Amino acid sequence: MDRKIRVAAVSYLNTKPLIYGFEKGMMKESVELIKDYPANVADMLINGDADISLLPVAAIPLLNEHHIISDYCIGSEGEVGSVCLFSEVPINDIKTVLLDHESRTSVELLKILLRDHWKVNPVCMNSSQGYEEQIKGSIAGLVIGDRAFKQRKKTGYIYDLGAAWKALTGLSFVFAVWVANKKLPEGFILNFNATSGEGFNHIPEIIAANPYEFYDLQKYYTDNISYSLDEKKRSGMKEFFKRSGMMIS
Repeated sequence: MDRKIRVAAVSYLNTKPLIYGFEKGMMKESVELIKDYPANVADMLINGDADISLLPVAAIPLLNEHHIISDYCIGSEGEVGSVCLFSEVPINDIKTVLLDHESRTSVELLKILLRDHWKVNPVCMNSSQGYEEQIKGSIAGLVIGDRAFKQRKKTGYIYDLGAAWKALTGLSFVFAVWVANKKLPEGFILNFNATSGEGFNHIPEIIAANPYEFYDLQKYYTDNISYSLDEKKRSGMKEFFKRSGMMIS
């Protein structure tokens, strides 16, 4: 290509290890890094405004062409910490769920869990910025990313979607993967994969550079988030697509 490859990634704490190498200048001659929230990152890839995205997996079926290009992902083996349903009442007493406007995958995952795991049928409503203030009484809310850590300090009932998926299926879960919307040179992909993995050699540095009062980032990066896109996670992806009714070409 006669321009830099545009790489879109989510601007959450959980992506810091994956984008560390790019932010430190690795591949700076060939890559332009763009940061936004998950739904926008997905739209960039779908609309052709990016060439690669750390793509929420629920957006994969929206692409005409997709190529998973890395051994790394945003996933969990159980409790994920930052994707939770928050409520003031037990799950069976929830009447309404406000859906996080920044997410596709977590919304689909929640709908699966409400139906198949908790076997409840509250009204699910789309939300807009600031909806967390409406989480009161029988109105619950799905909150993801860094905002979920702050919500953990406010709400009595916390239902972790990664843990619930594991309890339902026995499988790992994948929230996002590195996806290209076109074929890219093998040499570029090898360099990209190495750059994406560089941050795992610098976890203490990443934690020191991102002081955070709401959650233990050492626990988050080593216990909650699982970054390896292994066969267990690929099996979890297949089960997610099956249960959501999504068709992948």
